[in-house]
Amino acid sequence: MLDWHDIDTVLLDMDGTLLDLHYDNHFWLTHLPRRYAEIRGIPLERAQTELGAEMDARRGTLDWYCLNFWSRELELDVAALYRETADRIALRPQSEAFLDGLRRLDKRALLVTNAHPDGLGHKLEITGIDRRLDGIVTSHELKHAKESAHFWPALREHTGFDPARTLFVDDNESVLAAARNYGIAHLLCIRQPDSRGPMRDITEFPAIHRFDEIMAI
Repeated sequence: MLDWHDIDTVLLDMDGTLLDLHYDNHFWLTHLPRRYAEIRGIPLERAQTELGAEMDARRGTLDWYCLNFWSRELELDVAALYRETADRIALRPQSEAFLDGLRRLDKRALLVTNAHPDGLGHKLEITGIDRRLDGIVTSHELKHAKESAHFWPALREHTGFDPARTLFVDDNESVLAAARNYGIAHLLCIRQPDSRGPMRDITEFPAIHRFDEIMAI
């Protein structure tokens, strides 16, 4: 599927690619609505409806990923609530071995994430994944979500990657489409970002379930 001789830089998403998306799915879809309902003293169904509408209106934007934005919008300490289910934070299988393999091949591995810095820092504390990376760039740092066409030239200026010799791995097809439109040559989608979710049928991009499908690890 990949010729590693054609690749110098590997850009990697975090949630759903290196880390199990179950943590975030559980927080945003289950834990936050439940805690919002408890704090507001409203029925859970109403909380789910209100939060769902707010989130759908901002999906794909920088606000959608911003814990500070949601804290202001909901008048809650969302960052503190985010830590209440930290026991669910976990690496996807083979993530560490894959990053070690990239280092053996002398490939530059950069984490490129929409995660808010507070949430990112918490996950790095728990997983230690940053020790296996050559750098980390957040969309909050560049002021644009990865879904935006403005993100990719800003990332290139920041990191100096060559789109023709770069592999980008993500679980979000909208993000992958933005990267493709910018000209990144090698793209991969993750079939099962949430370990408790379905194996997805990805047709628009090459897709893998496990990293050993593209590297002997």
